[in-house]
Amino acid sequence: MSTVLVVNSGSSSVKFQVVNPDSGNSVLQGIVERIGDADGRVAVTRGDDTTEKTTDIPDHVTGLRLAFEMMADAGLPLAEAGITAVGHRVVHGGTVFSEPTLIDDSVVATIDELSALAPLHNPANLRGIEVARRELPDVPQVAVFDTAFFHTLPAAASTYAIDAATAAEHDIKRYGMHGTSHEYVSGRVAEHLGRSPSDVNQIVLHLGNGASASAVRGGVAVDTSMGLTPLEGLVMGTRSGDIDPGIVMHLRRSADMDVDAIDELLNRRSGIKGLSGVTDFRELRRLIDDGDEAAALAFDVYVHRLRRYLGAYMIELGHVDVVTFTAGVGENSAEVRAAALADLEMYGIELDEERNAERGKGIRVISTDDSPVTVLVVPTNEELAIARAAVALIG
Repeated sequence: MSTVLVVNSGSSSVKFQVVNPDSGNSVLQGIVERIGDADGRVAVTRGDDTTEKTTDIPDHVTGLRLAFEMMADAGLPLAEAGITAVGHRVVHGGTVFSEPTLIDDSVVATIDELSALAPLHNPANLRGIEVARRELPDVPQVAVFDTAFFHTLPAAASTYAIDAATAAEHDIKRYGMHGTSHEYVSGRVAEHLGRSPSDVNQIVLHLGNGASASAVRGGVAVDTSMGLTPLEGLVMGTRSGDIDPGIVMHLRRSADMDVDAIDELLNRRSGIKGLSGVTDFRELRRLIDDGDEAAALAFDVYVHRLRRYLGAYMIELGHVDVVTFTAGVGENSAEVRAAALADLEMYGIELDEERNAERGKGIRVISTDDSPVTVLVVPTNEELAIARAAVALIG
């Protein structure tokens, strides 16, 4: 069996999977959490069996090496897992990378240079690359970029209305993120409908702790909600999404907040958490049911922003065949889906309440049989997408 090790390395955690790219099955998966803490945690799952260990994990090297040791304990040593490639999620490819890329020292250096565009993500992605190259030196390593799917955005959608020389000097434009998910899900939609991607206009709503929307015309992305960074766009778990840029200057002048403090506010203390104190939509629902007004407002703000993008993309596409929900909230929150699509019958969207309320694991239609626009729930699988991209690149 030929497999791909997929590594998604964050600042304080690393998620990984061993994936069979042909069948799409996950052979083994795991997570390294709380890197840098004395109570770090590693969990490895193979089949129905999960093993966990809590210990001091000072860095990514220690965490991943421990994870690989636990893989062996689970009966799948790294050297015997049939790994033919390692696929790495890299958040920002800037203007340099628009497709999966074989990693060498030059690519590593360029990803590092692009860290100015994603200071919270690219450095962490590089740590995962460093460890995997060290542990599997003879296995091809492939970088798959979150921004790649959106390199097709037309200039009108990707250009910010600021001084052109300044924008060019500092590579300021709309890049978009979650591209691996949007590309995978939009492809699955066309496959499910039995149509060519070139024949389908769709809006994809990736709603998780991070959230983004995309407009995909004939298989090609023409707009997306995230911009230079993952901060722009929809309201998210801890991120504000769209705000008046003047708020940044106002906070600097009136609250004497420096750049780091404002960054912390907008990325980690805003969104649903900033409004309600929680990030989990199940907890938000419980607070709303208990009469918590702040939680109710957070939900309303979230949905209001979502509907704004939905309407904008319907106009931009002109004709919409499918609206798709994916990721943790999109796949599991019937309340969010119902609120986002409420009273849109005049625009061709007719939600079936019973179908929407049903829970399921696969692709499912939640619109009525007569709805001119099909509404789908499609589970995303970025790991499989990365694995297949890596295999396609190395042949």
